[in-house]
Amino acid sequence: MQKWVLVVLTVWGFGTAPAQEINCKVDIISPSLQTSAADKQVFEELKSALREFINNTRWGTDNFKIEERIEMNILINVSEQVNSDEFGGSIQVTSTRTIHNTNYKSTVFNWIDNDFKFKYQRGAAIQFSIDRHRDNLSSVIAYYCYMIMGYDYDTYSLEGGTKYFLKAQQICTNAQGVAEPGWRAAEGQRNRYWLVENALQQLFQPLREVFYKYHREGFDILYGDLTKGTHAVITCLELIQKIHKSRPGSFNVQVFFSTKVDELVNLFGGATPDLKTKAFTLLKQIDPANLNKYNKINANK
Repeated sequence: MQKWVLVVLTVWGFGTAPAQEINCKVDIISPSLQTSAADKQVFEELKSALREFINNTRWGTDNFKIEERIEMNILINVSEQVNSDEFGGSIQVTSTRTIHNTNYKSTVFNWIDNDFKFKYQRGAAIQFSIDRHRDNLSSVIAYYCYMIMGYDYDTYSLEGGTKYFLKAQQICTNAQGVAEPGWRAAEGQRNRYWLVENALQQLFQPLREVFYKYHREGFDILYGDLTKGTHAVITCLELIQKIHKSRPGSFNVQVFFSTKVDELVNLFGGATPDLKTKAFTLLKQIDPANLNKYNKINANK
C-alpha cells in the first residue's frame, strides 16, 4: 500500500466503503497465575473488547481498503492479579507491512512493554479520549495504535507518521499524573515516554529517514533490483551510525534492531562478499548486542 495514493482514493474512491486502518489480533495468557474459570472468562471478554476497540476505531483520516489495513498483534501476559478487576504484566505489540510486489511481510515494530498495569470489569466497553486520561488500559492501547500508525506511515513517506507520534505523545502527557508506571521520563530510559519522545527529537531524525529508505528504497525494490535495494539498506545502516556516534545504545535504535535483526541477517547472508563485509562491519559497531546473530552473515562467505 502506498500512503501517498490514499489522498487520491479519498477524493475519487466513491462507492468504496472505507475500512478502519488497523487489523489487530489479540491474545492474553497468564502462565504464572492460578486462574479460575471466571478469571479465564474475564480474559476472553477482554480479548473481545480490545479487538472491537482497536479494529472499529478510526485512528486517522485516510481511507483504507480492507486489504490495506495495518496488521497488528498484541500479546498480553498477565502475571499479577491485584483483585478481581485489576491486573499487571506485560504487553507485546507487533506490526507488519507487506513488501511491494511480494507476499512477504516485514515486521516494522516489535516491543515488549513490561510496565503494563490495568483494570477491566467484565462486560465493560473500552472507552478512550485523546483529550484526557480515562484509564490506563485505553491509554496504553491507544498509545501503541498511534505509534504503529506513525511507524507505518514513516515507511511510505519521509516523516509521514509525525501526526500520529504527536497523538501518542499527547496521550503520554495526559498520563503524567497517574499512578501506573511507564509514562514518565524519570522512570527509566526504556519506556513509553522515551519511545515517543525520541521518535520526535531532531537527534533521531536519521532513524525516521531510515524507516522510509529501508522500506521504500530498500525492501520495496529488492524483487526488481536486488543490488540497488541492498545498497539502500547499507545507506540506512550508515544513517543509524550517525545516531550511534552521539547516543550509543539508544533505546529507539535498540528497538529497531531487535525488530529487524533476523531480516538483516537473511538479507546480507545472501549478498556479495563486499556487501557482506560492509554490512557486518557496520552492524557489529552499531548493534553489538546481536553480534552472535550477525556472525551468520559471514558463515558462507
